[in-house]
Amino acid sequence: MSYILETVNLVKRFGGLVAVNNANIKIKRNSITMLMGPNGAGKTTFVNVCTGVLRPDEGRVFFNPTGSEKSKMEITGWPPHKVYKLGFVRTFQIPQPFLALTVLENVLAALGGRGENPLVAPFRWLWVKNEEDRVAKAFEILKKVGLEEYWDWEAYKLGAGQLKMLEIARALAVGAKLVALDEPIGGTDPAHAHEIFKHVQSLARSTDITFLVIEHRIDIALPFADYVYVMDRGSVISMGTPDEVANDPKVVEVYIGGR
Repeated sequence: MSYILETVNLVKRFGGLVAVNNANIKIKRNSITMLMGPNGAGKTTFVNVCTGVLRPDEGRVFFNPTGSEKSKMEITGWPPHKVYKLGFVRTFQIPQPFLALTVLENVLAALGGRGENPLVAPFRWLWVKNEEDRVAKAFEILKKVGLEEYWDWEAYKLGAGQLKMLEIARALAVGAKLVALDEPIGGTDPAHAHEIFKHVQSLARSTDITFLVIEHRIDIALPFADYVYVMDRGSVISMGTPDEVANDPKVVEVYIGGR
C-alpha cells in the first residue's frame, strides 16, 4: 500500500501542554483521509507540524509525492516553502484570497507565468501563448471546483462555501499532490457543506491528488471519508473506516458524552 504522508511518534509541546502526543498517522495516496476530533484536539497543530509551520519536539515526518520509494523523503522540520514546493499544500480555516481580485485572477496568481517577469513583460510575443494557456488551465480548475460561473466576480463577493472552494482551486493551481484542508465547511450551511465534500470527493477520484481533511463536523464529513483518524487532547484515540470509527465507544464519548 502506498502512503503519501507518514508520521512516526510525532510530538509537539507548548510548555506543559502536549498538543500532539506520539501521533502515528498514515495517509494513503489518492484518498480522502479525515482527521477529526473536538475543538482543541490537536488537529491543526498536527498539520502545522507536518507542513513546517511548527517544528516538532519529537518524531519524524515522511512525504512521498510520487508513490515511488525513491521519492520518499524525511521532511521533519523543513520550512513551509520547501514543503510547499514538494506539493504538500494546506488551506486555512479562514480563507485568505486576494479579495480585490476576481476569482480567475486569484487562480492565475497561483499559476504564475512568464509575463510576470519584468525582463520578459515588454516583449509580448514571449509570453502571450503562455498567458493563453494559463487562462485555459485556470478555467479547467474553476470548473472542477464549481466556480466557473463566478470567474469574473471579485473574491469579496463570494459566500463562505465559495471562498473555501477558491482556496482549493488555488491549491490545485500550484500542482499540489497532497492538500490539507483545515475545516473546509467551517462557517457554511449544511447544503453548501455537502457540495464542498462532493467536489473534494470528485477530485480525489479523478485526479492524482490526496486530501487530508481536518474537521470536527463528524455528521457531515464522515460519509465522504475513505479512512478516519480521531484525535482528542493531542492523541489519536481511534482509527479505521468511517463505520468503525462511528461505532467506537471512545469516539461516541468524545462527541456525545462530553468531558
